[in-house]
Amino acid sequence: MVEENYEHIKIEYPKTMESGTVDGNYAIISMNRPDKLNALQVQTLKEIATALDTMDLDPNIRCVLLRGTKDFTKKPAFSAGADLSATMGKNVKPNIPIHMMQSQEYRHKYYDQIERFLKPLIAGVDGFALGGGLELTLVCDVVIASKRSKFGFPEIARGIFPSNGGTQRMVQHIGAARVFNMMYFGEHYSAEQMHEWGFVTHVVDDDKFEDYLNEKMKWLGEAATGSLAIIKKCIRYGTQVPLNIGLQFEQMGFGVNSAAKDIREGISAFLQKREPKFKGF
Repeated sequence: MVEENYEHIKIEYPKTMESGTVDGNYAIISMNRPDKLNALQVQTLKEIATALDTMDLDPNIRCVLLRGTKDFTKKPAFSAGADLSATMGKNVKPNIPIHMMQSQEYRHKYYDQIERFLKPLIAGVDGFALGGGLELTLVCDVVIASKRSKFGFPEIARGIFPSNGGTQRMVQHIGAARVFNMMYFGEHYSAEQMHEWGFVTHVVDDDKFEDYLNEKMKWLGEAATGSLAIIKKCIRYGTQVPLNIGLQFEQMGFGVNSAAKDIREGISAFLQKREPKFKGF
């Protein structure tokens, strides 16, 4: 385990690790700024990206849950968006376009880094996922939401717009017409509506949310880690190129996966009519 001093996030590790408390082969990264509804600063994004880097090849951590703190003080929130009271960065002057463009590149760098995390990254949304917080769920693989959750891009009310990848990534999920509507009018949308549009993958009763998260994360933590990593690469990047190139990507992934111990275990378990015991990589 690599120890880091984090101010904006809290990490819970699996029981298999020193001081770990999580019941399963997964870690939990909680944004821990309850008084700000987990509003995002550059430091918040940097800490999340840095934490994920330490987990990429750690065999004890086979997937990660990203969420807002459970110990909220005002209202439950995944993240209510960018912290508009924060400075844009060292030496950044807010009224100089080239400075602002560069500051946004810093933010994009961390969103991109989070998206590249090798293993399954699940967003557990309980409460608000707005603006930059909603954009953060866009770089996760699966979005699980409680029924009380609200999603939206309210930036237009401040004379700004979703610029942390929102105008690009959200269109890939729900189409341009819906994204125009979300960003033009800045309204909040229910978890059920986002599920109907195909963005939220699971909507869970508020009182069953924690148990459901643990159930799904434990399942992923016991699955074939190599196969999950290749699935993630194929979907994330193979779909951004023409189909014939994406299929080549898939074929190479199949070849790479054929050398994994987990595939031998999976086939043996099937033939022996037993549950597989995957070891990961």
